[in-house]
Formats: sequence, C-alpha cells, structure tokens
Amino acid sequence: MATDMIRQPLLQESSAPPDQLPIKITPKKRRFRRCRSAPSADTHSDFSPPVGSFPGSERFSGETGPSLRQVVAFLVVYLGTATVCFSVVQNQIGGTKTVGLIDSLYFCIVTMTTVGYGDLVPKSVSAKLIACFFVFTGMALVGFLLSKAANYFVEKQEALLARALRLPGEAQESRVMKEIGANRAKYKFLTTAVFLALLMAVGEVFLWKVEKLSPVDAFYCVCSTITTLGYGDKSFSTLGGRVFAIIWILTSTICLAQFFLYLAEWKTESSQQLLAEWVLNRRMTFVDLEVADMDQDGAVGAAEFIIYKLKEMGKITGEDIAQVMEEFEDLDVDHSGALTPGDLLLSRSSS
Repeated sequence: MATDMIRQPLLQESSAPPDQLPIKITPKKRRFRRCRSAPSADTHSDFSPPVGSFPGSERFSGETGPSLRQVVAFLVVYLGTATVCFSVVQNQIGGTKTVGLIDSLYFCIVTMTTVGYGDLVPKSVSAKLIACFFVFTGMALVGFLLSKAANYFVEKQEALLARALRLPGEAQESRVMKEIGANRAKYKFLTTAVFLALLMAVGEVFLWKVEKLSPVDAFYCVCSTITTLGYGDKSFSTLGGRVFAIIWILTSTICLAQFFLYLAEWKTESSQQLLAEWVLNRRMTFVDLEVADMDQDGAVGAAEFIIYKLKEMGKITGEDIAQVMEEFEDLDVDHSGALTPGDLLLSRSSS
C-alpha cells in the first residue's frame, strides 16, 4: 500500500495501474507515467493547462519575419527599382502618358496590385518580361504589407481604446485589456471597415472632382480598382490623378484584402467562443465522467476535469499533451513526479 501511495493519480488517494499517467498538481511527490489505456483519445498524457491558451490571457505575441520598418524599406527599394526599370523601357510602353517618372511609378503600382487598367501596357519583349518579374515580387511584398502594416495600425487603435476605457485601479485596467484581447478580431474588422469606407469616399470624391467622372462612374471606378478588377474603361488619366493613384491604389487594395481577412477571422473566433460557452455551460453526463477519468480510478480530479474541458473546446489536443509530457519526463531525471532544481542541474549535465 505504501508503494501504491507513491503512485497516486492526480488528486486521488487510490492507486493507479502502472501503465497509466497521473497528473501532479500538489506538492506531494508522485510518479508520472505515460497513459496508454485512457478512453476515447489517442494519447492522454496530461499536464497543467497552458494559461496562454485562454482568450485574453496573453497580450499580442511576438511575430517572426520582417518587421514593419523592414517591409517599408523593402517597399521603397521595390518601387524605386521598378520605377527606374520602367523608365528605361518607357518608350516600349504604350498608352495614355503624362510625365515619364510619374507614369513609371503609376505603372509600377497598378502592376504590383494587379489592377492593370490597360491605360499603360508593355509592348516589347523586354518590357513584358520586366512587368512579369515585378508583378510577382510586388504581390509577395503586398502579402508582407497585409500582415504588418494593417496589424500595426489596428494595434495602435487598440491602445487608444484601452486608454480611453481605462478605469482607476489595475483590476479595471486588466479587465479592459482582457476584453480587447478576447475580441481582437472583431476590433480589427471594425477598424479596417471604417478605414476602407474612408478610402472609398476619398477616391469617389477625387474621381468626381479631379478626373471629372460622374458620381456613378466614379463609384464604378473605385470598386473596380480596389477589387483589382481593373476593366480599364475608367481610370486615372491626368497627372494629378496618377499622383493620387500611386498612394490611394496601394492602400485601398491592401485595406480591402485585410477587410475580408479579418471578417473571416472574426467569424471563426465567434464560432470558437460559442463552442467554448456551450462546453462550459452544459452539464456533465456519466459518459463525460467516464471519458474525463483518464486514470480510471472512478473519480475525476481538478486536473483531469480541466484537461477534458480544454480538449472539448479545441484548445489542446492529445498530441499537444504528449509533446509537453515528453519534455517533462526528460526534465524529471529522478522520476519523482515533480521538477526540482536538482532535476534541472542533472538534465543540463547529462545533455
């Protein structure tokens, strides 16, 4: 019986079969083993639930890849290089022209955003090959801008919102930040929607007043541009219009792409939240109790219950648990079921 007490599963005081893995959540030393017989899952190796898995429990995580400044630098280099290349073959590009440098930069923008009005088109073999190269590199750069520039803008808006809603005391501030974290996709979508509406309104007014299009034609040109449809029957033909288009086309097409991306993200997040609420609010059944009882001792401890609920909500999987338990077992050198400074020293010396 004394030997069995060393191998107590989870929070229970009964013994566990030697081939099963109990979870340690008390200071008492207990042996951890891989669970091979738990019901209805491939792997039931368990661990304390990761705090970062819950909505609002973490702030914006760091992202890998180029930073916003690097992406902006890439954009400047890309536009400069493309403008020089298109200026060199300018006499090989046909269509309505204004000023050489502006036309080259304008042609670069409508190429990289895949708008392609057709008001400027490459005629020679070299001009066509240059256009093919820059359209692919430009689309890749637009992808970086989608993930960096828009996120940077939205996070700035979230920070302003947090300051506006901040109440006295750290507890109130913590609740505000948690609310923002839990509804981040919704805030990103709404912010992008407002920004997109503003861009469309600016484009509409500009085409109406400067390019002298009718209000309907101006709206038609705005829609065909930001969706990169680019029929070409309506486009920017004046010098001022092309200067405006250089900035407006790039920002509006990227903003529309982000709009649909955040819409899908918001809907997905809403579905996940509804699932989590359903899982947390529904009553436990005897079948649930049997499945959650991973050590099959006839009772479900707190750790077993938490892991079962997290798996139901899709927060973790059996594979996630198995990977973490592998790391735990590697660190638990003395197989005591608890990590101590001695275990860390032994694991470092053996590695």
